[in-house]
Amino acid sequence: MSKPIISADSHVTEHPDAYVSRVDQKYKDRVPHKVFNEKMGDLMVLEGRKPVVLSLASAAGENPKELLTKRGEEARFEVLPQGGWDPETRVWAQERDGVNGEVLYPTIGMEVCNLQDLELKKVCMDAYNLWLAEFTAAKPQRLFGLGQTPMRDIDESIADLRKIKELGLVGVMLPGLPGIEGEDYDSPVYDPFWQAAVDLELPPSFHILTSGDGATLQKARGHKLNSFMGIIRANQDIVGMMVLGGVFERNPNLKIVCVEADAGWAPHYIHRMDHGYEYHRYWMRAQELERMPSEYFLDHICLTFQNDYTAMKAKDDLNIHNLLWANDYPHPDSTWPNSQAVLDRHMNHLNAEERDLILYDNVAGLYNLPV
Repeated sequence: MSKPIISADSHVTEHPDAYVSRVDQKYKDRVPHKVFNEKMGDLMVLEGRKPVVLSLASAAGENPKELLTKRGEEARFEVLPQGGWDPETRVWAQERDGVNGEVLYPTIGMEVCNLQDLELKKVCMDAYNLWLAEFTAAKPQRLFGLGQTPMRDIDESIADLRKIKELGLVGVMLPGLPGIEGEDYDSPVYDPFWQAAVDLELPPSFHILTSGDGATLQKARGHKLNSFMGIIRANQDIVGMMVLGGVFERNPNLKIVCVEADAGWAPHYIHRMDHGYEYHRYWMRAQELERMPSEYFLDHICLTFQNDYTAMKAKDDLNIHNLLWANDYPHPDSTWPNSQAVLDRHMNHLNAEERDLILYDNVAGLYNLPV
């Protein structure tokens, strides 16, 4: 590598006081807070959602056969890996993995995205943004955070964008389902928000598992493991909806980041969008677009992935300038601490310029990173 490596999708593991110490105390029992379970160890509990098992959320590098084998006292927050919430330990983890910087998404905040209580969602996201700004400020050349907004009101979310910018965060993570009743993300009512995100240089992101409890996850056929195959589906729905809904035709400078949903599927997906648009748009009364759907997808959708050999094989059928590698630390799907070996296997057919684009140039340019 001739340039640094930046992970475009890594995570924090929010400290147990990240939320409770930054909200009005009337919310302290409703926002994420730590509870000890004799079997599972420490959990983060959020009203209306399933608890997050902290030992699983901090399991990067562990043997897959041993996930969730930590019990009770050995799964206390204090004895778990600290890289998710301690900046100094995080730099050590980066250096061990051969990574020079990370764009940071939440862990508990992913469950916050799925809250139906919009007031509680707003309270949690405001607290998270404050905590994340403090975390990233400790290592501003290596830690780059994305703020959150609940998208329950356009003017409110535009104001959130300004606060996110003031806090020194570099982008905005949106819930997969907006909070404005009857208006999905392809509606023109969101255009002022998209334009504000462009003007403030805060690229919007959609992460897997933040679109509520969809049927794909709850009703997968066969073994529970089959549900793993469907976790990218909600993100495909979002980007397809926005492309076919003319969002990028109305907002030509907007780019959306599709996070942790891989990229190897995209060549066939955009072919199918073009096929559907060409053959079925008339009887299905789809809106007319100035360009083919594939063109909007390739120009406006950035894709992050961590362990997707098929994406590297299909790079010539994608826009290599919108491919962003990630290590997903500290989650159990992470390539940490073996990212360099994975990159060597998956990218050995790429030239130096292509590797630099995927591992540094694309993400640094998208977020204007000071690495």
